Amino acid sequence: MSGPELVIMAAGMGSRFGGPKQVIPVGPGGEIVLDYSVWDAARSGLERVVFVIRRDMEEDFHVRHGSRYAGRLDVAYAFQELDGRRKPWGTAHAVLAARPRIGGPFMVVNADDFYGAEAFARMADFLRREPSDYAMVGYELGKTLSAHGRVARGVCEVNPDGTLRAVVEHTAIEPADGGARAVEPGGGEVRFTGREPVSMNFWGFRPHLFPRLEERFARFRAERGDDPAAELYIPSVVDELIREGRARVQVLPTSDRWFGMTYPEDRNEVAARIRELVARGDYPEELWPR
Repeated sequence: MSGPELVIMAAGMGSRFGGPKQVIPVGPGGEIVLDYSVWDAARSGLERVVFVIRRDMEEDFHVRHGSRYAGRLDVAYAFQELDGRRKPWGTAHAVLAARPRIGGPFMVVNADDFYGAEAFARMADFLRREPSDYAMVGYELGKTLSAHGRVARGVCEVNPDGTLRAVVEHTAIEPADGGARAVEPGGGEVRFTGREPVSMNFWGFRPHLFPRLEERFARFRAERGDDPAAELYIPSVVDELIREGRARVQVLPTSDRWFGMTYPEDRNEVAARIRELVARGDYPEELWPR
C-alpha cells in the first residue's frame, strides 16, 4: 500500500438523530457528510477507503455511495456484526472490525462528522512521517457543540510535548455561560471553558493497535456483554493504553470548526455551512460526478 488508508465508521443506528443520519444529503450536489471526508482524504494523498457498515447495508450502501468513488479510489467494506444486539458494540469494535481490510497505517473517522481539509492533511503527513506513534486531531470543545442538545465528547489533557496524557469521555455536554458543562450520571456537573481540546474520533493508528484492541474488547465482553446498551469507545481504549505505557499519541491541533449531525435540527446548519465552503471555493458544487 502506497500510503495511509481511511476507515469510516458508518454502522451506527443514529439513535438520537432518529434514523440513518449518515445518508442524509447535505451538499448542493446531493452529497452526504462522508463524501466530504473521502474528498479531503483523497486530496491529502490517500488512495483507499474502508467503510465499516452492517452487513445488511452493503448492497444499498455501495449503489448509493461507494460506487461514486469507483475509478478514483480503492473501496472496501468491513462488517460490524451485532451478535443479536439492536445497536453496535461501539467505536472501538468498529475499528476492530476493519482489521482484515487494513494493511498499513490508517485514519479513523465517523461517517456523520465534517472534519475539514486541514485535519486530513495534518494526519496524512503525520502517518507518513512517524514510524510508530498514534495521533489524534484535537478540536476546541466550544467549536464542537450542538445548539440542539447534549453531546458526547472525549475531553483531553495534553502534555507539554504535545502528546496525549489522558482522555475522559463525557456523554452529556452542552453550552453554558460562555463555555460548556457536562451533566454527570449522578446529577452533578463539570464546567469547561470551551477551549479544552477534545477528541472527535479522528484518529491515526498503526496495525499493531489491533491485538491490543482485541484484548481490550474481549475483556469488555466478559465484563459487560450482557448489557444491551454497553459500548466500548476508542477514547477509553486509548486512555487505558496510555496509562499502561503501551501507546504514545500525538495531538494534532486544528483551527477548523467541526460540525456534524447529532440531532435532526443540526441538518440545516450543516447544509448551510457546506454551502458557505462551496461559495468560498473550498469544495466544488458536485464532489463526485457520476
